[in-house]
Amino acid sequence: MEFFTKVKIDDAPFRIEPCERMLFVGSCFADSIGQRFREEKFRAVVNPYGVMYNPASILHTVMRYDGEAPRVAVLTLGTNHVYVLNETGEIVDNCRKRPQRLFTERILSEQECLEYLSDTVIELKSRREDVKIIITVSPIRYAKYGYHGSRLSKAVLLLAADSLVKLYGDCCYYFPAYEVMNDELRDYRFYAPDMQHPSPQAVEYIWQAFKEHTFSDAAKQFIEDYRPVKEALGHRPFNPDSEEYKAFRAEAEKRFEELKKRYPGLE
Repeated sequence: MEFFTKVKIDDAPFRIEPCERMLFVGSCFADSIGQRFREEKFRAVVNPYGVMYNPASILHTVMRYDGEAPRVAVLTLGTNHVYVLNETGEIVDNCRKRPQRLFTERILSEQECLEYLSDTVIELKSRREDVKIIITVSPIRYAKYGYHGSRLSKAVLLLAADSLVKLYGDCCYYFPAYEVMNDELRDYRFYAPDMQHPSPQAVEYIWQAFKEHTFSDAAKQFIEDYRPVKEALGHRPFNPDSEEYKAFRAEAEKRFEELKKRYPGLE
């Protein structure tokens, strides 16, 4: 008997390599999954100018970012709601606690979302022609809009993401984090205490699925090779000044240096 519905996930048409240079931009979920990549020593930059929820703000971040061009960019869409500064008519990324009367909330259409995302792809490709882009829709629900409103917002983002992948199938791949959370992990035990955000266990589950369908064999092997070294370096001793711990630490650091020779991108 099947007790839950398993989401069918297609393999990405490209592979993420060990210690890949990556850029994560988007919602709180981008923060969560991006941090998981950083823990595994991928050279990941995560939301360099703060969390960005909508496609317009994601574009603004990519245009503003002046770091080294990533080979893989992960864009996580949270909502199609934006705030427009009344004085200029521009979409702002952060209201910076200014009075609400200065802004008007607006909902982006599917076509507008697609246009902002297309411009983001074009901007990324202008910096690095071989860039690969993974697009996801955040599974985080937004109670602020009401749960019906939240689902309508996600539906628009899902349609825009689908259209983007059809337009840029050579470099874009959709990863179904939203579907995994809502179909495979629909029980409330997979949510944080606020009942909105995925729990650490859910993030780990989605990370494992992400790894399975996007990592190269070399990247998967690196994760296995690095695990014991990471655990050793992260060990908290009872007595850090003991000779036993100093020897243990020195051995862990030696193994890390050996890994750096095998994986040149490791920092």
